[in-house]
Amino acid sequence: MLDLQRLRALHAVSVHGTVGAAAAALGYTPSAVSQQIAKLERETRTVLLEREGRGVRLTAEAHRLVDTAQELLAIVERAETELEERRGMPAGRLTIAAFASAARGLMPAVLADLAVRHPALDARLSEIDPHLSVDLVAKGAVDLAVAHDWDIAPMPVPPGVEHAAIGDDRSTLLVPEGHPFAGRESVRREDLGGQRWVCQPPGRVCHDWLLRTMRAAGHEPEIVHQADENPTLVALVAGGLGICLVPRLGRGPLPPGVVEVHLDPTPVRHLYALWRTGAARRPAIAETVRTLQEKWPEVAALPSR
Repeated sequence: MLDLQRLRALHAVSVHGTVGAAAAALGYTPSAVSQQIAKLERETRTVLLEREGRGVRLTAEAHRLVDTAQELLAIVERAETELEERRGMPAGRLTIAAFASAARGLMPAVLADLAVRHPALDARLSEIDPHLSVDLVAKGAVDLAVAHDWDIAPMPVPPGVEHAAIGDDRSTLLVPEGHPFAGRESVRREDLGGQRWVCQPPGRVCHDWLLRTMRAAGHEPEIVHQADENPTLVALVAGGLGICLVPRLGRGPLPPGVVEVHLDPTPVRHLYALWRTGAARRPAIAETVRTLQEKWPEVAALPSR
């Protein structure tokens, strides 16, 4: 008899790529995940993981077992959904993936509200980039994702995944105090040529947006500094090292030396909640999506300073 928890551990390694990342997603230690898979290997008399450099790779037999595991986990999810639906109240564990600024600026209020109103619901948050989290929902690695796209780069939604709009997050241009733009009420995109930019690294949605937007306006942006976190980008601007575009959500108060300027037209990113079609009837999903939409106006109205 195959143990479902051990299959879940193997499935998580397949989805997340490493034992450590799988452990973080499941809420276990890497040692616990390794032990689960070692027991599964003994039970199946099959080698499932092989060393590859500092990491591991799944064997062909493991990939076939992962396909079976995904089918079994989907069956379990349907059963849990039916039970929760019959009870009529959110309950059980709900895993949520959210991108960094949503994890910081939106999710604390949402999770706190859910904890008070639905004590039987065990909601757990992981901070994950949107281009990864949507795929994790499709693969059954997380139950719900909070992701975003930009006005010029719509987010593809894979088959078997549903989504609902949460709200629109507006972005503003941040420049050092004393910069020629600092005294202006607004700046057009066509005026941004020749500027030195601080931006997130390649592959991130904000980086791609900057490249597309500036090129559409006839400019090739000069990106001189790159950082993952928005507070780091703001600190670089405060040091007079460039300008940047930062969404309002989760940004926090601006430090001295940084001036906010309206960019015309205003860049907008759209926030969505995504979940698997099979879990659409689950009260925990419906209530979390409703809470996200309910909390958004409060978060979007927070002052910038």
